[in-house]
This record gives sequence, structure tokens and C-alpha cells, in this order.
Amino acid sequence: MYQTDHPRDPGIFTVSDLNRRAKQMLEVSFASVRVEGEISNLARPSSGHWYFTLKDSGAQVRCAMFRSRAGMVKFQPKEGDKVEVRAKVSLYENRGDYQLIIDAMKPAGEGALLLAFEQLKRKLTAEGLFAEERKRPLPSVKRVAIITSPTGAAIHDMLTVLKRRWPMLEVDLYPAAVQGEEAPQQLINALYRANRDSMADAIIIGRGGGSLEDLWAFNNEVLAREIANSQLPVISAVGHEVDFTIADFVADMRAPTPSAAAELISPDGQQMLRYVNDLQQRLIRNQREHFHQAQRSLTQLQSRLRGPRQALQSRAQHLDQLEIRLQRAMTSRLKEPQQRLQRLQTSLAHLHPQRGLTQSQNTLNQIRGRLERAMQQQLQKKKTELGAGMRLLNSVSPLEVLSRGYSITRKNDGSVVRDTSELNTGDQIETLIRSGKLTSTIIDIQNDDD
Repeated sequence: MYQTDHPRDPGIFTVSDLNRRAKQMLEVSFASVRVEGEISNLARPSSGHWYFTLKDSGAQVRCAMFRSRAGMVKFQPKEGDKVEVRAKVSLYENRGDYQLIIDAMKPAGEGALLLAFEQLKRKLTAEGLFAEERKRPLPSVKRVAIITSPTGAAIHDMLTVLKRRWPMLEVDLYPAAVQGEEAPQQLINALYRANRDSMADAIIIGRGGGSLEDLWAFNNEVLAREIANSQLPVISAVGHEVDFTIADFVADMRAPTPSAAAELISPDGQQMLRYVNDLQQRLIRNQREHFHQAQRSLTQLQSRLRGPRQALQSRAQHLDQLEIRLQRAMTSRLKEPQQRLQRLQTSLAHLHPQRGLTQSQNTLNQIRGRLERAMQQQLQKKKTELGAGMRLLNSVSPLEVLSRGYSITRKNDGSVVRDTSELNTGDQIETLIRSGKLTSTIIDIQNDDD
């Protein structure tokens, strides 16, 4: 930091003070403003914040939009986009740069588009094009016609879902632009061809997400009427779940995303496989139960045919049981004397002299330990008292006094000077300090009473 050796004039600002005051004034005076301009120098670092310049034909201003606010923008801005922002005016103190801190962003002119959207929506609602009773249920779909951009993410997402869920479903792709001035007519033409040529059971028309301006082709009145007049049921899959277009309202069914549309028209192959496996397991269980029942019936029939072999086996089994009972009785008779002998051995072990000697030895060891601990505590106490006495003795030592900056003055005969009345002008004195002694001649004497 820049510093000076003289006190600063309070009327003079440092650069930091000036920038801080300017920032405060700007943020108070322009706490919330709406600005329209064109984006340039757009940067998106890994932090998630956006930095860009907003310009028009005559000027430009730096802008910053932090990650928490940037995540709420419903479209992806790019170089050259004309946008409307809500922001507060601020100043970046480190560089002294005037800037806008952006709170919200939307494409410029979106207000006019919203007005046109609401007007068309009211008109078609009044004509009954959005009525639920005119919409057709979705049939079982073996072939589907998809109207979208052949290079967009939407067709990739739908094909991925169909391949995973039901690869046997056939797909007819009718390519069309989904954004720009030519998009509405291309979508209308593709819808006409799908109804005329396709052997499909249903039509999906849609695209991925974007701003209101990006999705505007699907708010076309002629396209809406063609969807309403379609011979095949139409599923509208435009944008994200929060996006709504006129095509969504007039279609027979709306899917929140293109991927969701693919799921609506395709059966779940994994679920069907689980169902078939369940049927297979049920069939196996039924067959196994029939087999076991037949086996039980055979066993019952065999049990009725008793021959000499079975009688001999029964007698042999009876002899085996008698032998087992005899062995158990003999074991029980021998077990009682063994237990009595074990009890006598235990009592004898308790009366053995070694047990008393062991207890006495343990008691002696405990007494010895307590005596040693008591001697150590007493020795430590005496050491502490000796240390305290040495510190007290050292505190009154003349050398200790000298070490604190004091001195002792003596006359030539070695006696200590305690009063100025003991000295005369011209006398020589000796002054003792911590590091040695000084010899001086008195040239003047002043008493405290003077």
C-alpha cells in the first residue's frame, strides 16, 4: 500500500476510498435497471459465472452474472444475441471498471412474442382446437413418424430411448428445420407428407429446449391447424417440461420432452421380458407341483405293499434303538461318580497352601507400591519447597537487584553510600552495576529537599 510520512489531508481520497465511494453511490442510485443490448466477448469459466460485454451502436458496458443467477436462465446465450437484462450498476474496485451485476436475462423482444402467443392461444381456444373431447387416444404403435431436425439432439435422444425400450419399433424420419423463418413451412410440409405417405400409427413433432424465440416456429397458426386436421394422432414434444407452445395445446398428446415422447409410444421391453420370465417361473412351479403330487401318490401306494424285507428292517431298527438306550444308561451311571470326583478336586485346590501364599504376595506388592509412590510424592514436595526457597533467596540477592538495572555506590573505603550528606564535591566514588563497576568524581551534589 502506498504510504507517506506526513499526515494525509482528510479532503484527499486514496484510490481505494474513491472506488469504494463510487461503488456505493452507483449501487444505491441504480439498484435495479433494465438494459437491452447485444452480447459480445462472452466467457464461461469453470466457476459457472458468466462474463460478457453488452453493447449497442454507440457504447458498451462490462457485465457479470454469477452462477446462482446464470443457472436460472432458460436459454443458452451466445455471441451476437440481443438480450434484455435486469441488473444493478456497480464498480469493480480493483480495476475501477464500471459494470452491471446481472440478476435476470431474457431474449430482447420476448414481451412482444408473449403477447402474440397469448392472442393466438385465446383465438384457437375459442374455436375449440384445444378441447379435450376432439383429441384421440394413442393407439398401439408399431411404426412412428418423427418430424424434427435430423441433426439435433432431439432425434438422437428419441432413437436412444426407442433402442433401449423397444428396438423392434419402426421409425420414419421426416426432416424439417425447427428454428428460423423457414421452419414453420417445413414443419407443415413434413406433417402433410407423414399423413400422405407414412404407414405409421402416430406422429411425433418436436425439438429440444430453447428460448421463446427459438421455439416460435411451433407457435405458428397454420401449423396448429394442420396438427388439428392430421389423420394420424400427433404427439407434441417441444422443449423442456416448463416450455409450452401452441403445438402442445392442439396436439392429441403433449410430452414434456422428446425423450418422454419416445417412452409414451414404446412399450417397455425390459418390463415385458420380466413379465415373460414371471410366466415361465409360474409354469415351472406348476409342473414341479404336479410332479411332486404324483411322486407322493406313488410313495403311498408303495407303502401298502409290505413284504418280509420291511418287517426285518423294522426289527433291526428296534434293536438299534434298544442298544442306544443301553449305552445312554451306562453313560449316565458313570457320569455321576466322575462329577463327584471333580467337585472333590476343586475343593482340594481351594485349600492348597499356594493359594494363601499367592494372596499374601499380592498384598505385599501392593503395600510396596504405595510406599514407593508416597516416597516419590514426599521427595517431589521437598524439591518444590527447596525451589521456592531458592527463588525467594535469589530475589533479595544484590546481584538480582543489579540485574534489574539498579546499582550500588561505594566510597573509597568500601562503605555503601546511603545519603548525599556522606559525600563532598571532589570525592571519588565507585558504582557497581550488573556487568562491572564505574569510578566517578563528584562535581555537584543535589538534595531532594533543594
